[in-house]
Amino acid sequence: MLSFQTPPGKDKEEDVQEVIRSLAEKGFQGTCLSSNEMAKVHARHLAGGRAPEVTNERLISFTFPEQPGALKRFLDELSGKFNVSLFHYRNHGDDLGRVLVGLQVEPEQSEALQLFVDELGYDYIFEDDNPVYHQFLL
Repeated sequence: MLSFQTPPGKDKEEDVQEVIRSLAEKGFQGTCLSSNEMAKVHARHLAGGRAPEVTNERLISFTFPEQPGALKRFLDELSGKFNVSLFHYRNHGDDLGRVLVGLQVEPEQSEALQLFVDELGYDYIFEDDNPVYHQFLL
């Protein structure tokens, strides 16, 4: 991943396209991830590449109120239900906490997973189709 800032007063989208064109001229492929929250909040902090032989992984991002006990509650609720294959939490000092979690979920556990995320009561997004997941983590 490459991150850069555009000078004040310049058109951000023009600069992004210029960088992507420049990369292409040098034989590299570029993709703008400016609107991809998972890339901005989580993926840019992850290192190590793809995990070998992780099967039936579902990737979910959760957002919850950043208050004492919120992360512990999340972990307590998760405990023992599914195998955790990826976990990223970073305290940003915001009013919201964000967790990206990979869970190994057998096909017959799909309903149990849906019930788990619904009953948890936190906002969530299934990131299985996120291009950043496919390009950098799968």
